[in-house]
Amino acid sequence: MSKTLVAYFSASGVTARAAKEMAQAVGADLYEIRPLEPYTDADLNWVDKKSRSTLEMNDPSCRPAIAEPVENMEQYDTVFVGFPVWWYVEPRIVDTFLEGYDFSGKTLIPFATSGGSGIGKAETSMQDHCPKASWKQGKLVNSGAAAWARSVLGL
Repeated sequence: MSKTLVAYFSASGVTARAAKEMAQAVGADLYEIRPLEPYTDADLNWVDKKSRSTLEMNDPSCRPAIAEPVENMEQYDTVFVGFPVWWYVEPRIVDTFLEGYDFSGKTLIPFATSGGSGIGKAETSMQDHCPKASWKQGKLVNSGAAAWARSVLGL
């Protein structure tokens, strides 16, 4: 039987709400990609060129540490990967997650929340970080996350 995980990073709670809705709708396990060092409001101030998030996003090699790993990642066949769009791509901590596991043979499906940016550049970036996975097209899920997740899985 296929097993599904909804893994997500959420800075403000918006992506977390979508991820929880999706996991419940498709009967998936839920995993929060939490930074080892939590972000403060000042860290997330994208207009401050010295804020943590700005410095991370300006450094393509930055890989913020994750607080705890997914237990038994090998049990999952399908992994939804959710995040808020930062600077037109996924936050660097999502790259940490993608590079931390062997996703060979697994289906990965990105989803994002955004106030105005699309998901296209993030999809390309994520595939570059994790080329051995089988990628399905992602979606912005500012609303309708549960219905979209069910349709992707054919439920």
